Amino acid sequence: MSDSVRIVEVGPRDGLQNEKTPIGVADRIAFIEQLIAAGLHTVEVGAFVSPKAIPQMVNSDQVLRGVDHHPDSEFHVLVPNEKGYEAARAAGAKVIAVFASASEGFSRANINCSVAESIERFKPVVERARADGVNVRGYISCVLGCPFDGEVKPSAVVNVADMLWELGCYEISLGDTIGVGTPLKAKALLRAVAGTVPIAGLAMHFHDTYGQALANLYAGMEEGVRVIDSAAGGLGGCPYAPGATGNVATEDVVYMLEGMGIATGVDMAKLVAATNAVSKLIGRAPVSRVATALNAKRRVAN
Repeated sequence: MSDSVRIVEVGPRDGLQNEKTPIGVADRIAFIEQLIAAGLHTVEVGAFVSPKAIPQMVNSDQVLRGVDHHPDSEFHVLVPNEKGYEAARAAGAKVIAVFASASEGFSRANINCSVAESIERFKPVVERARADGVNVRGYISCVLGCPFDGEVKPSAVVNVADMLWELGCYEISLGDTIGVGTPLKAKALLRAVAGTVPIAGLAMHFHDTYGQALANLYAGMEEGVRVIDSAAGGLGGCPYAPGATGNVATEDVVYMLEGMGIATGVDMAKLVAATNAVSKLIGRAPVSRVATALNAKRRVAN
């Protein structure tokens, strides 16, 4: 197995946007700075969306400007439409992400339109971004199950992935939004999508609701995927899926990879410190198994 894996840290956006407690600009910047100091250099830092829809992401332009002095880091922002793209570009965004669902039910509940309509909405965003030299990452949610439609067929995911790839997305992140996937299903999905999108152009974005995320990631790595989305402390969740937990925790991913002999360049102590700081701000303990274990170990030692 290859000794190179790229971690995309999504805690500051995908993680915090679903937390009930909003965090101010200064604290969000401080969180991102801690993540960079820990060795995470690809970070999703915000979303240029309506503050009424997602108040947690208000002032993402200030957050992006507040961290853009790191030339060796790559910052991603979510952009749903042309208005959001214009604001992101004005703030200096160099990488944007667009979002679609593999499930009609989730698409209508989340953004009030069909899957096809959602892609039509951001098609001009992708076209403008490519003309401006801005890289575009595509997200697909509910690739292994939907809270409204139940099982999602791989063919539905392949269809959306093909459209995003043809539009010009450089990478497609496959999201198990409600965390229902299991390793063999993850393998089957990745094999199907790899028939349309090169395996090097795929990323895994798995939630840990049923405790399967690490197993699914390992299964995906066996298929050749080398990009993993994760969130410090396991931040996040899905507002449309009762009981759904957050993203797979970055600490847990790093621990697994390092145990496999894959160097991540991440300083675990600094990462756990970042997790502890943001967990204090949102008022709940991290769900990361590794952070929990290391925090308990530190308390005993003290």
